[in-house]
Amino acid sequence: MKPSKRLFALDSNVLMHDPTALFRFQEHDLFIPMMVLEELDANKKGNSEVARNARQASRYLDDLISKHGPENISKGLPLDLNPAEDSDLVHGKLFIQTQAFKSALPDYLPSNLPDNTILNTVVALKNVFKDKTITLVSKDINMRIKASVLGIHSEEYYNDKVLEDVDLLYPGMHQLDDSFWEKHSNDMDSWSEDGHTFYKVTGPDVKDWTTNSFIYSEVQNKNVSYRVQSIDKDSAIIETTQDYTKPTNAVWGIKARNQEQNFALNLLMNPDIDFVSLMGIAGTGKTLLTLAAGLQQTIEKELYSEIIMTRVTVPVAEDIGFLPGTEEEKMTPWMGALMDNLEVLTNIDNEGGSWARAATNDVLSKHIKIRSVNFMRGRTFLNRYIIIDEAQNLTPKQLKTLITRAGPNTKVVCLGNISQIDTPYLTETTSGLTYVVDRFKNWEHSGHITLMRGERSRLADYSSEVL
Repeated sequence: MKPSKRLFALDSNVLMHDPTALFRFQEHDLFIPMMVLEELDANKKGNSEVARNARQASRYLDDLISKHGPENISKGLPLDLNPAEDSDLVHGKLFIQTQAFKSALPDYLPSNLPDNTILNTVVALKNVFKDKTITLVSKDINMRIKASVLGIHSEEYYNDKVLEDVDLLYPGMHQLDDSFWEKHSNDMDSWSEDGHTFYKVTGPDVKDWTTNSFIYSEVQNKNVSYRVQSIDKDSAIIETTQDYTKPTNAVWGIKARNQEQNFALNLLMNPDIDFVSLMGIAGTGKTLLTLAAGLQQTIEKELYSEIIMTRVTVPVAEDIGFLPGTEEEKMTPWMGALMDNLEVLTNIDNEGGSWARAATNDVLSKHIKIRSVNFMRGRTFLNRYIIIDEAQNLTPKQLKTLITRAGPNTKVVCLGNISQIDTPYLTETTSGLTYVVDRFKNWEHSGHITLMRGERSRLADYSSEVL
């Protein structure tokens, strides 16, 4: 027996989070309560992401009505206006509430509240669509809890998840045991080019690797590591990594303190890699390493003309109100991490005294610019080193807007900790940072490293574990 199609009733927060949700339920039907349209209308004003999504959702609904005619709303409008899928796919229908329903809610739920009005509509749908399984889709946890109390089947909106489980996100490195090297030591071709040593490895292990990831192991009590330069079916070309743990290879006076930091600097200092993402808990050195690599390549090597640093302005606690000054002055309080790390980088060598530090700070101020995410749209950055801090608080669409600003000879570095998300409706599996790490993992000009070990202080390390 062929299973009947389901009917999904969408909460307003789903459309305000992802307007294309209208087209992501395959062959199943959708229902939009009238209160959802009211909430879209109430939230459409402004320049926020929610306002833009509310306007876009209304446009999609208007286009569907224009295409199929308002007289067919009660019959269901075919959801064939999908901007992201092929036209050959089977589409469900969209139903919009056209009649009022008497309150079927218990007395302890006020029927005049928007959420309760939507719940009442969903309860009434059981009598209208008797042959369908009714499901309420909402990103509001309390809404789903109330739905469960009323006996309504509810689900979270899952289609925006990059991964089912954040543990599936690849860390950018693979540990190999000694048996791997014993098996391949005799059949690996090797050659040198431009001061780098390369090896060609063939075997089933290669299928689990990704381009610009790192493989490492301990062979004869010595740590060895390589960067995967390219992969072709069951063979890969690997390159010996630069050892940035040695003082002679220090980057702007900073040397790597652990293996993950060494891998990160290999990516940051490689001009052939245009996009780098660094993920890790507080104190792992994400910002310090990125700034040091940026200063080295901007001021000493002159690969880039300047460093641009930006981050989303989401407060941890209550907002402190409007800030005075220019764009850069308004962004200064949000850039505490930048200032703290610049202080470390400019005080590495104290032999020159205060005059030398002042001169260094003057040089740095000319090469580092602070920009707001709000004013990035429409810009093109040429020959820049762009740092996107706190990227876990950005949606996939916002990160796409920022990364697509990059012009020729521009490097973009995304930093973040997905366990510290402050943006509503974003989770570890839906964060823009998770999105770009997963989508860029197979591109030959990108790399990612998850930093595991904190290096800030023993107090910071211990608090990260126990608090």
